[in-house]
Amino acid sequence: MTPVVRKKKPVGRRRISLLSAAQIEEMFSRLKALNPKPTTELEFRTPYELLVAVTLSAQATDVGVNKATRKLFPVANTPQQIAALGVEGLKPYISTIGLYNTKAANVVAMAEQLIEHHGGEVPRERAALEALPGVGRKTANVVLNTAFGEPTMAVDTHIFRVANRTGLAPGKDVRAVEDGLVKVVPPAYLHDAHHWLILHGRYVCKARKPDCPHCAIRDLCRFKEKTPGDPATLAE
Repeated sequence: MTPVVRKKKPVGRRRISLLSAAQIEEMFSRLKALNPKPTTELEFRTPYELLVAVTLSAQATDVGVNKATRKLFPVANTPQQIAALGVEGLKPYISTIGLYNTKAANVVAMAEQLIEHHGGEVPRERAALEALPGVGRKTANVVLNTAFGEPTMAVDTHIFRVANRTGLAPGKDVRAVEDGLVKVVPPAYLHDAHHWLILHGRYVCKARKPDCPHCAIRDLCRFKEKTPGDPATLAE
């Protein structure tokens, strides 16, 4: 059988050389070997805690969100308790997080909607999740994947960068990258791919100075502006 050749794909004014199916398989095999059971760095115990944490994490770091929820969740970690706190009661717990005024209003409104329409439970349907205040496609994908085990792909800035730099699934916007990743990531890796890619982007394939010399997939990556390292230890 003739192997499928993926042609170069334009991204803006650049043309990205795409990884082959065999290279993608090798990429995720290596990422899995390094981290067999990846998960989110947000701290949570229930689907509702995860939903709140992801909602708070927009334009904020996981570290900052965890600091806030460590104080919040022992006091209020159900829709009923959050609704009882109200917006003004919630604000002091999340005031260290960016956009906390808007997020407090969304989280309380979300709690009220969960109580009214879903019996206080987090729905596991995309449409129902995206109908909640403060919940967009990325948040819904994280909850569906991490809380309910669905093979979804939540594309943030890290995943967008990695997918474009490596030639894995380049795209001009996050939805294009999401659709591309769902199409090319082997089914065996799809559930955990979101976590591997976000962690790789956060700690190795960083925006300003990627740590190419210590990258496990450096020889597969299509990024031309790799940071230098010892040529004797790097496969090209």
